Amino acid sequence: MNYKTLLLILSLFIFSACNQDIHKKETINIIYGQKYKNIGFALVYNNKLKKEKKISKKIDNKALVIFHKNLNKNSFVKITNPLNQKTIIAKVISNNVKFSDFYNSVISLRIAEELSLNLKEPYIELVLISQNSTFIAKKAKTFDEEKNVAEKAPVDGIKIDNLGSSNVEKKQTNIVNFLYSIKIADFYYKDSAKNMIDRINKETNLKNSIIKKLSNTKYRVLLGPFNDIKKLEESFNEIKSLNFENLEILKNV
Repeated sequence: MNYKTLLLILSLFIFSACNQDIHKKETINIIYGQKYKNIGFALVYNNKLKKEKKISKKIDNKALVIFHKNLNKNSFVKITNPLNQKTIIAKVISNNVKFSDFYNSVISLRIAEELSLNLKEPYIELVLISQNSTFIAKKAKTFDEEKNVAEKAPVDGIKIDNLGSSNVEKKQTNIVNFLYSIKIADFYYKDSAKNMIDRINKETNLKNSIIKKLSNTKYRVLLGPFNDIKKLEESFNEIKSLNFENLEILKNV
């Protein structure tokens, strides 16, 4: 084998290795860019939770911050109260805090008050803001300033305009009735949804799973409904044992 042939083979090998490396990076970027959304109950922090060891770390109740188990530290989320559509932006300050899997996050009291959440049923929608969003850079610069202002003010005295509104009501929303279901997953085929219900019946003690047809190509498996938060939490923890990635809690479905 002459020198030119050997050099050509070596060049092709290096080029192929570089291509494989590029593809790996592209795959990682695609996974990182997936948008996270969850709707369910938040845990509103108070010092009693820490004393009773229901949470492993304190949170600043005057700040627009949350704990989350899966989202990256220093990422930003949009939190919405589905009952009144009030929205606020908060920062994830830790993802290694221990608290019940039933809650999709731990939020500060300030967030709960700004959204007019019912503290007995703190129901929220949480959406990760894309890292590519121009909002992130702007928010990151002003976040520390907002935090300093919040630390100097009592929780009840903090007011933030939501969606451009000049008047922010601090009154909590009263929920007339408690009726929630656990969303297991959506399926393209009805047979796939039936197979999921069979699995739930065989591997758990839960017998109240149903299929809801959303369209000819979308079938949703739900657990419930529940009219008691304790039963809802018990069922949530049991179904969690089947290792579903992103269970959601839906109201009045």
